Amino acid sequence: MKTGNIGVTTENIFPIIKKFLYSDHEIFLRELVSNAVDATQKLKTYALKGDFKGELGELFVNVALDKEAGTITISDRGIGMTAEEIDRYINQIAFSGANDFLEKYKNDANAIIGHFGLGFYSAFMVAKSVDIITRSYKEDAQAVKWSCDGSPSFTLEECDKADRGTDIVLHIDDDCKEFLEESRLSSLLTKYCRFLPISIAFGKKKEWKDGKQVETDELNIINDTNPLWTRTPSELTDEDYKKFYRDLYPMSDEPLFWIHLNVDYPFNLTGVLYFPKIKSNIDLQKNRIQLYCNQVYVTDSVEGIVPDFLTLLHGVIDSPDIPLNVSRSYLQSDSNVKKISSYITKKVADRLSSIFKDNRKEYEEKWNDLKLFINYGMLTEESFYDKAKQFALFTDTEGKHFTYEEYQTLIKDNQTDKEGNLIYLYATDRDEQYTYIEAAQEKGYNVLNFDGQLDTAMLNLFEQKMEKSRFSRVDADIIDNLIVKEDKQRVELPAEEREMLTTAFKSQMPEVKKTEFMVDAQALGATAAPILITQSEYMRRMKEMAAIQAGMSFYGEMPDMYTLILNTDHPLIQSVLTAEKEQTADSLKPIHEETTALQAREEALEASHKGMKDEEIPSAEKDELSELHTKIDAQRTKREAIYADFAKDNKVLHQLIDLALLGNGMLKGEALSKFIKRSVDLIK
Repeated sequence: MKTGNIGVTTENIFPIIKKFLYSDHEIFLRELVSNAVDATQKLKTYALKGDFKGELGELFVNVALDKEAGTITISDRGIGMTAEEIDRYINQIAFSGANDFLEKYKNDANAIIGHFGLGFYSAFMVAKSVDIITRSYKEDAQAVKWSCDGSPSFTLEECDKADRGTDIVLHIDDDCKEFLEESRLSSLLTKYCRFLPISIAFGKKKEWKDGKQVETDELNIINDTNPLWTRTPSELTDEDYKKFYRDLYPMSDEPLFWIHLNVDYPFNLTGVLYFPKIKSNIDLQKNRIQLYCNQVYVTDSVEGIVPDFLTLLHGVIDSPDIPLNVSRSYLQSDSNVKKISSYITKKVADRLSSIFKDNRKEYEEKWNDLKLFINYGMLTEESFYDKAKQFALFTDTEGKHFTYEEYQTLIKDNQTDKEGNLIYLYATDRDEQYTYIEAAQEKGYNVLNFDGQLDTAMLNLFEQKMEKSRFSRVDADIIDNLIVKEDKQRVELPAEEREMLTTAFKSQMPEVKKTEFMVDAQALGATAAPILITQSEYMRRMKEMAAIQAGMSFYGEMPDMYTLILNTDHPLIQSVLTAEKEQTADSLKPIHEETTALQAREEALEASHKGMKDEEIPSAEKDELSELHTKIDAQRTKREAIYADFAKDNKVLHQLIDLALLGNGMLKGEALSKFIKRSVDLIK
């Protein structure tokens, strides 16, 4: 028997491996099973090249659990090791046998997983001691047993082993007993080893007999050695792709369509990416692409390989050219990663473009599911916008679809304002904004439906990308102000009557938390609505962006700003004004007289001060002017109180305000109840 110390530069190598090299303790099973697969693949390569003349027999890796003994054993019938090879490859950390093998068989070595020689040591993450019982494939080789308790000390002795290959026996540590549960081990094998190229057996298959599960004589093979992405697309059917998707994501809806990746230059990459049905909750859909390295599962966090928006896809990517660190758990950035990212983006864009061109009807039917994905890509990836603008769609409020170019042609003649800007009208809720949509359609305008999760962000992107174009929500202003065709001469109310109307209505507007109302009076024509509410496009858009974009919380805290527009041409508004003039005339007369006198004196003083410097104006006149301002403000306050007193009892005024609020979904609670009662009274 031989004893010695493992060739390391520090006695703390095992704590370092345990803490830093591997991202999770469960990785040990992947590494050890992968090593067993490597050893088996090597033997197949030797046989193919004539370097092994013996019988291959049945080649598989067996994982055995002995809960009572507290052991997990990984066995293979691969090349095995001699005592010399154990000393070289196990006792000298990081001097990998794979390196020698790759050099000799570099043209046939694509299936070899391990390149670092550290995978074996992941065993000490969960085991208090490890035995290696191995016999080389070489003729007349002596079997040997290597044992180590996690310190640099080891023993190596001859032993009996009838067959070639290697058994790795893990004596599980007390703090890792979870790995001695059959269900835990089974789930890890499914996660990490379900697509390895050599069959992996875990116990025997079970069947129900006499009301309980019993073992059969058949091996329980847990993996598919020839997964779908390794096969030629021409031999696969749509049902094959759908079945593979169901196997990967059992609870998901059927995918929209898929892309089969297969490239061998300038890097090696295979895989299948699926377009799932995506409608909302972007973050919940991420981490669904599984990364493999020669059919060994690595991770489902692939942000370093594909652009952020493509992480919304599902499926598998397999590449030996994606650089990993020694634990195969963390991606390392290099030029290959960037090339792979660009390739996948291009393939996705090409696939979408192909579907759009070949079967536009089917594409339009799936647009609602595709929209979020494509918009997210256009917002986050500059190069994708340039490709996607050819197959991204606008949808109008009637449900019709248009490419960006088609829609521009549709509205160009009728929705260009006097400055030459193309105005895109849109609605975010067809039902709530129906009145405004109808007003636009009566003018012959088309209105887009922008009810998507990312549509607010897309508006800003469109205005950056599309020259002389502006997007306005259909309720941002009266329709004639949204698309101004020419300067129109309107008959406006005298300033005094305008003040009477706006002050009366303003005084009766409800108090709504974090909401401010302004009131304006405009001549909109006798057939237009008597009253409507608009919301500033700029402020509303800023608040919506604040909800989805960091760093804009300032806008989110600002109140919602609405404008109540009174149509001074409408008979109902005119009737309110007439009633107000009649009922307030007597009360306003002395106020008007007093105000007129005060303003006359104010104008006289200001005229006498014209051309004088501030220090040249007598103090008494400054004081008098200040007092005049105060008195004029006091008269204005009295006047506003009279307007408000009239307004509080005017049923038509209140009915008009409530109708406007109701049309915007803003009439609730007590105010809604009062509106209903008042409506009944008016009908009587």
